[in-house]
Formats: sequence, C-alpha cells, structure tokens
Amino acid sequence: MTEITRVPLAPIAKGALTKLWLGVAAAALAAGGVVWASLPPGVDVTTVQAGKGNSPGATDVVTINYKGTLPDGSTFDEGKAAKLPMTGIIPGFVKALEKMQVGGKYKAVIPAELAYGKEGAPGIPANTDLTFEIELLKIQPREQAEAEMRAEQMKAAEAAEAEAKKSGKKATSDLPPGMPDPAEMQGAPLPQ
Repeated sequence: MTEITRVPLAPIAKGALTKLWLGVAAAALAAGGVVWASLPPGVDVTTVQAGKGNSPGATDVVTINYKGTLPDGSTFDEGKAAKLPMTGIIPGFVKALEKMQVGGKYKAVIPAELAYGKEGAPGIPANTDLTFEIELLKIQPREQAEAEMRAEQMKAAEAAEAEAKKSGKKATSDLPPGMPDPAEMQGAPLPQ
C-alpha cells in the first residue's frame, strides 16, 4: 500500500469559524448590492382600484383614460378612451400596462431611462421621470381593434355625407390636397 503524506492542521481558535462565516455573508451581501445597483430602473405601478381579468400582451391594443404629468405636477398629455397599440409607445408605458387589468385604475411612475431619456420630447425635458394616472378600459387583439376603427371611420364618413346632403353642401373629402375627387372625375378623360 502507498501511504499518503499527512499534513497536520492547526487547531482553529474558538469563535474563528463564526467570524469566517460572517465574512462570507458580508461579502455575498456586498456583491448583491453591487448587482442590484447596476440593474436598470423599473416602472413603479401602484394600484388605485384593482381590475379583473387578463393583462395586455405585446400584440394587443388597449383603450385607456390617462393623464401624464411631469415631476412639477404639470400635465403634458391627457386622453379619454384612447386606443393605443402595445407597440410603438415608450417602453416604460408598455411595462406599466403589462401589470394592469381591465377595469383597474393605476398610478405609474416611469423613470427617464424607460421614457424619453436623454433626448426628451416636445414639452418633456431630457432625463425626466414621468407619472401617469391610467384607467384600463379594454384590451383587444390588434385585428379586432383595426376592424372596429375602420367601422367607426365609415360611420363618421356616412354621417358627414348625410349632413352635407341635408344642408345642400358637398361633403368634404378626406383626400390629400391636390388629389382630385373621384366623383368629380366621372366622365373626365384619363391623362395620357
């Protein structure tokens, strides 16, 4: 048999093991604090009135009442029954909406990094945290919301046309400036 060389260990002083574990715990806490401090800021959502049901997803369209304010309390934006797609809005607003349910009222504080950041926006200074009061009225799949908006536009156009006929005036067209009205072009020669 081969004999292994043994190295005698010096006895550990009383209380040294406890001090060793306290040092390990302090190092772990310090490392955790460094990691926590380096995380990007999050959106703070406070529930004013709880909602029910699902939260909106990435491809949904939400209908909301909202009011956006700056840190000084001044209002920079406000909307009633506004339809917003979950894509194309500031990331912090999306993160806030993802935490909400239909019928609920919420207060969301969005840090500048998840709002307009260093660039700012018209009426919003650079590096400004934003506060929103939001009431989530409805969540719809994008296709359903688009179909609903088309139906609303058709209804509004029909109402304008009926009003124009009633008053004897020609209905105003939504055509861009310079674009001829197709109704006026009936029988006109085509350009060559």
